[in-house]
Amino acid sequence: MLNKKKITKAWFKGLQDLICETVLELEKKSGSKAKFKTNKWKKGEYRIIKGNVIEKGGIAFSNVTGTFPKEFAKQIPGTEKNKKFWSTGVSVVLHPVNPKVPALHFNTRHIITTGKNWFGGGIDATPCFKDAKLKKQFHNKLKTMCENHNKSYYKKYKKWCDEYFYLPHRKEIRGIGGIFFDYKMDDWKKDFDFVKDVGLTFNDIVREIISQKMNEKFTKKDKEIQLLKRGRYVEYNLLYDRGTKFGLNTGGNIDAILMSMPPNAKWK
Repeated sequence: MLNKKKITKAWFKGLQDLICETVLELEKKSGSKAKFKTNKWKKGEYRIIKGNVIEKGGIAFSNVTGTFPKEFAKQIPGTEKNKKFWSTGVSVVLHPVNPKVPALHFNTRHIITTGKNWFGGGIDATPCFKDAKLKKQFHNKLKTMCENHNKSYYKKYKKWCDEYFYLPHRKEIRGIGGIFFDYKMDDWKKDFDFVKDVGLTFNDIVREIISQKMNEKFTKKDKEIQLLKRGRYVEYNLLYDRGTKFGLNTGGNIDAILMSMPPNAKWK
């Protein structure tokens, strides 16, 4: 019988290593000798970096088992009789030094409850400035990847992302969107192949987009705009983000959950 837990856990752990290697390559290109600080805990490992390219980056792997709180369990499939769960996944947030480089976010996960198991995740980008070329490049990359698996995926998951990364109190989308999906349990092998491709595509996006933008000149005013944009990022992650809520409701590591917070931010 296929050991889904062992297979997905190994994949996500390897993906964490791969993305860390890509970030270190970018730092090396800039002349930085920055390294990741590794923080291990009983249910995973998160790594934090501060360098010339990434002002604060967090790349976390988790493998959490436990029992959902009663009220939270009502939102989760397969918890009607038994609220126990098993989950594994990778979460990445990269806050760049240069305001011309977008903040990049990625998450993929596999969750198992009684009689149910599914994948979820997504990729999105938050630039500080309008950049039509960047937006087109970013979305074309996602569109190509999605349509290699199913012609309907990109349109469906892009719409889901636009609706998900929305700040209702601001009446604005957090960034330029991307893709978002959850409760994906159609065909386990096909779904896992898609999730693996999402991870590899994000790794390519990190390398390509940051390489292109990290040496662009910026001003103090640009940096000020970046700090205000980061304030929106904080608002979203604390008020609406599913990953934050999931982690806090499942006994996750608080520092790992909140590693998505930028190193600094401002509000008017």
